[in-house]
Amino acid sequence: MSKIAVVFWSGTGNTEAMAKAVEEGAKGKGAEVVEYNASAFSAGKVANFDAIAFGCPAMGAEVLEEGEFQPMWDEVKGSLKGKKIALFGSYGWGTGEWMDSWKADAEAEGAVLAADPVIANNAPDDDALNQCKGLGEALA
Repeated sequence: MSKIAVVFWSGTGNTEAMAKAVEEGAKGKGAEVVEYNASAFSAGKVANFDAIAFGCPAMGAEVLEEGEFQPMWDEVKGSLKGKKIALFGSYGWGTGEWMDSWKADAEAEGAVLAADPVIANNAPDDDALNQCKGLGEALA
């Protein structure tokens, strides 16, 4: 059985709903899933998991949330070489540029994306939630 962390930050509940769908997909494939708020996760925990899903909405000028998520990401990303990960998040404006930048940052650190990132404009619709379940399945 694989052990998966789902690490996210959500201000409105949209990214949290996506995280729950990722968890559902992973559990459906028999994985053990541990959920973390971004502020509770650290580089020291990376080795405890076979795969990690990271979720963060776009903030400001299409950047990661800067108070909790970005500091955690900056600490953790150097520990992701060869680690299977997934990225997801919601946005309310723009084109999804934050996700493209985030994906490039993860790949530059040597992380292995299990599937294409999933983004949802505002509240995730059924299609976005199904894609998030697929992320969880891909990680399991």
